[in-house]
Amino acid sequence: MLPVTWLYVPADRPDRYAKAVASGADVVILDLEDAVVPAHKTEARATAVRWLGTAAPGSVEVRVNALDTPWAQDDLRALSDVPALRAVRLPKVQSVADVAAAVALLGAVRCGLHCLIESARGVEAAYEIASSPRVTAIGLGEADLAADLGVSDAAGLAWCRSRVVVAARAAGLPAPVLSVYPNVTDLTGLRAGSLAGRRLGFLGRAAIHPRQVPVIAEVFRPSEADVADARAVIEAFAREPDAGVIALEDGRMIDPALIRQARSVIDRAAP
Repeated sequence: MLPVTWLYVPADRPDRYAKAVASGADVVILDLEDAVVPAHKTEARATAVRWLGTAAPGSVEVRVNALDTPWAQDDLRALSDVPALRAVRLPKVQSVADVAAAVALLGAVRCGLHCLIESARGVEAAYEIASSPRVTAIGLGEADLAADLGVSDAAGLAWCRSRVVVAARAAGLPAPVLSVYPNVTDLTGLRAGSLAGRRLGFLGRAAIHPRQVPVIAEVFRPSEADVADARAVIEAFAREPDAGVIALEDGRMIDPALIRQARSVIDRAAP
């Protein structure tokens, strides 16, 4: 099952770690960056690394501080020997040089590098960033990007969203994850924005509160009807594997592209 829900938790709030794991989110993100004030950065890092030693492998990511801050090098070095880590989220990536610097500090750690693009310069370099060794995902940091571009709402970011979707897929990476929705009480807006992101090709979405997780899962996790239809498509093709195009009873024509879409639905479905 491919993850579709991610939940941020401040790394200096270890009392929330277990709650985040129990929230139902596919992946928990320990945040060392925006959620932690400078005075707490060092202790938050140590706390996160200690807890990662007990976490289920592949279930946790860590967002480190940006490379131009005083904490980034220590963050990355501290994570260089944490086998449970799914990925390191590197914020404010603007170039392949940023990727190379992070990789050098991480050393031989096997986890992926999830690059967050948060500036116009980063958007322009999205494909090169996505194509860099060790990068396993890219995404947008929409608050900083909106400030950099001088736009005030999601409509102003539509082109950038499509840009990172295309860049990720062109580089052979999974579709990106939609940035957080900042209003934790507006679940209607969260659902509408998530549906818009899904139509653009996003794979899932990050949350900043557990109450957002079920809404995101509802939007991005295929329904039972979606799964049944995908299985019917795959089974129909399996009956005639040598046919170029197959017609279903409802009039749809099955070709290799539709088979890939059906398999993607199965991969995203709950077990």
